[in-house]
Amino acid sequence: MIRLLQIIWVASRQGLFWHLAKLNLPWHTRAMLFALPWWLIPAKRQPIDIALRTTLEQLGPVPIKFGQLLSTRGDIVGQEMATTLSSLQDDVPPFDTDTARSILRDQLGPQAAPLLKSLSEQPLASASIAQVHTAKLDDKDVVVKIVRPNIDRTIERDFGWLKRFASLITNNTTLGKRLRLTEVIDDLHAILVSELDLRLEAGNSAQLRANFLNSPLLYVPEVFWPFCSERVMTSERIYGIGVDQAEKIDSAGFDRKTLAEHGVEIFFTQVFEHNFFHADMHPGNIMVDSTDASLNRYIGIDCAIMGTLSKEDQFYMGHNLIAIFEQDYQRVADLHIQSGWVGADTKAHEFAATMRSLCEPIFAKPLGEISLAELLLNLFATARRYDMRVQPSLVLLQKTLLHVEGLGRSLYPDLDLWNTALPFLKRWSKQQFGPLGVAKTIASDIPKIAEQMPLLPDRLRRLYQVIDSLDKPRDSLLDNLVKLATCGALGGTAIYALTLAVESGSLTAAATSVVLSLATLVAISR
Repeated sequence: MIRLLQIIWVASRQGLFWHLAKLNLPWHTRAMLFALPWWLIPAKRQPIDIALRTTLEQLGPVPIKFGQLLSTRGDIVGQEMATTLSSLQDDVPPFDTDTARSILRDQLGPQAAPLLKSLSEQPLASASIAQVHTAKLDDKDVVVKIVRPNIDRTIERDFGWLKRFASLITNNTTLGKRLRLTEVIDDLHAILVSELDLRLEAGNSAQLRANFLNSPLLYVPEVFWPFCSERVMTSERIYGIGVDQAEKIDSAGFDRKTLAEHGVEIFFTQVFEHNFFHADMHPGNIMVDSTDASLNRYIGIDCAIMGTLSKEDQFYMGHNLIAIFEQDYQRVADLHIQSGWVGADTKAHEFAATMRSLCEPIFAKPLGEISLAELLLNLFATARRYDMRVQPSLVLLQKTLLHVEGLGRSLYPDLDLWNTALPFLKRWSKQQFGPLGVAKTIASDIPKIAEQMPLLPDRLRRLYQVIDSLDKPRDSLLDNLVKLATCGALGGTAIYALTLAVESGSLTAAATSVVLSLATLVAISR
């Protein structure tokens, strides 16, 4: 109850309730709202995004982290709100070092001895979920990330109130229903709880390091697994220059233009070659490697939030970007319809005309001023008018690109994304979907197809039974076959997926698997 009173007091002081009162609420909800004494508390009159940000900052660590996570959902809260929330400062008072040592002993047991011996008295950084200390392992400088004590109970308490508020707004306003607030709160709660297990972050760091091992573009610190647990993560300590420290970067002899271009190349390499991208590339998590200025290399840390795309989304996103770069709006429209990102009844020529009207003013600017992140934002905003539900992974992608673009332009204001991004995307498309790429994909699928061949007759019989039971016209299935075949959705495992779908009685899953299996048969017959 004390926490509820604190929330009401802070939200009232920042003027959040005045914004809530402006919503079209049912009379009984409005009466209940005004029954609270918030309207007697002197309130600041400020925009809702500022009111929410300052409220979260004053309520403490978990609300701050919630706001940071909410900033990744521009599709829900709007880009202006997301941008404001992304500036939340995650700098909170540290817990004492004796507590940190106690957690190390509990988590690592005897293995903690060398860390306990050299653990710094003052933390290097202190954030809402964890704090970081320096230490040594066999003369190696390391950093030790330790989760805050009792943070689980704090998270559950605060999210309990958030879920109650979200349920109230969802059940009583059309806005709440449209934004699916309860689902958003549940998703963010799950993300925050997962961040408490530092083994996940350690795994992400190790994977990103392996992807860029010996790369001239990005260095990722080594993780020391014997000194990691659910609440402790130990990794190599790195020394770099903050990307926002322009004077230090210049005095160290870095080439700003090359640095900016490398940042863009890192982004596209992660998304389209590795399909595993750092989704929180703000200046606090990206530094310039000061060990060798001639490399113009970055250092990446804090891999708690990573993104991946499905193969289909990766294909359609890549080719959408190529089509946008080439101002081929009809191709953009066709790709959106083929991918299912917009409703099947969308008229391609109307969608293309809408995209043209939004993008052409952007293309009229000098190349150095064109924002690829802004283009993506327009793409998603336009598609939502045609019933597109943007996947969280695509929103993470857009947010990451916004960070990368901002970093690049801060280093080199005349950064030309076209000269860096378009050649990369065309090279990727040729490698993946050109003759050699298709041949490589088919060759890799041959063992899977061979494994399934003995079971093929029985599964074909089930396949035809499913087709006969579907209400969907054959032409529609053939259309989907062409679309899936185009994006390379071929593989012997589709036959197995079909069987599972049939046995589970899921007609929708079965219909999807029918198309996949037909695509497999087409591939075999060719």
